[in-house]
Amino acid sequence: MRSLDQLDLYHFDDLLSDEERMVRDAVREWVDGRIMPYIEDWAYEGTFPTEIIPEMGELNLLGAGYSGYELPGLGAVAAGLINQELERGDSGLRSFVSVQSSLVIYPILTWGSTEQKDRWITKLGSGEAVGCFGLTEPDFGSNPGGMRTNAVRNSKGWVLNGEKAWITNGCLADVAVVWAKTDDGIRGFLVERGTPGFTTVEHKGKYSLRFSVTSQLVFQDCQLSEDAILPGTTGLKNPLMCLTQARYGIAWGAIGCAMAMFDASLRYATERIQFSGRPIAAHQIQQQKLVNMYNEIVKGQLLVLQLGRMKEKGTMSHEAVSLAKRNNVWTARECARLAREIHGANGIVNEYPVMRHMMNIESVLTYEGTHDIHTLVIGQYVTGIPAFEPPPEK
Repeated sequence: MRSLDQLDLYHFDDLLSDEERMVRDAVREWVDGRIMPYIEDWAYEGTFPTEIIPEMGELNLLGAGYSGYELPGLGAVAAGLINQELERGDSGLRSFVSVQSSLVIYPILTWGSTEQKDRWITKLGSGEAVGCFGLTEPDFGSNPGGMRTNAVRNSKGWVLNGEKAWITNGCLADVAVVWAKTDDGIRGFLVERGTPGFTTVEHKGKYSLRFSVTSQLVFQDCQLSEDAILPGTTGLKNPLMCLTQARYGIAWGAIGCAMAMFDASLRYATERIQFSGRPIAAHQIQQQKLVNMYNEIVKGQLLVLQLGRMKEKGTMSHEAVSLAKRNNVWTARECARLAREIHGANGIVNEYPVMRHMMNIESVLTYEGTHDIHTLVIGQYVTGIPAFEPPPEK
């Protein structure tokens, strides 16, 4: 059977450097050998094997796109390819790395004090420590500016109260990057595991991202020292900048999910025999589905490659990231739907990866900005008219 890598109509590999191809292939080899033999059982059981965290650190997957503190300092495209290969395995695997890299290492590096960087960055990059990112709340997802979590100064530092919901890595985290309202606006805080008044509760009953640990963070009169604040944070723009970093990785990761669905579908269609001893790949409708999947994957790859080159040049805008996240997650969702059709009844059992990816991509469609929110971001870019806020009363 021909693989997706052999179906390179636009010579995508020729657009990559030797280092970028080497990084991609190394991550693919690790995912294929270390994750794929067990991922269906892990996802079915709803477990995350923490022993793989230091392995990811050794492979330089954590904080790959950043420099200093023993981080690898890879280019944006190489870091993107890491996300592609991780999500080719499972969205939960890529989610762990995205949070650790873009939502924990990035804000500490960007707005943290020297002491905070010295304490956490090397440990986070090696996998010795795990972090999480507390922005979303039970009542405020797409509107983070409405958050109720607040931090008030007292003689000892800060008192933090509030709740955060749908937090990847929450119950695993040694440190949480938490965003809260203060008298000076929204600021970031580092809250360590074991701090009195800080508890975590794992979200149960998930049909999606079962391989990932998703938690609620609760702060009840949580006393923080003065140096818990990220001193460089100045407002809501700071967590939104973190989300731009994460969405960049998601745009690459979603293409990995789509690739997994195409590979599984092409293999199944060429092996499944129906009607006069021919594989179902010989029939027109199935070929149309495979072509639709391949067509969108090729476009999505070229889209994120250009986005990565822009990121490396410092010309990437948040609107460009929104377009890529919106397009490529939609592509992955469509590929999962078509894969389910091609696999027929076999598409719902965990002998095949289809239903796992299909359920996962529903979460990816929602987090880090829903499909609709990114539509409105691009809508504002196109029309110059923001649609997020209601018109002023007359």
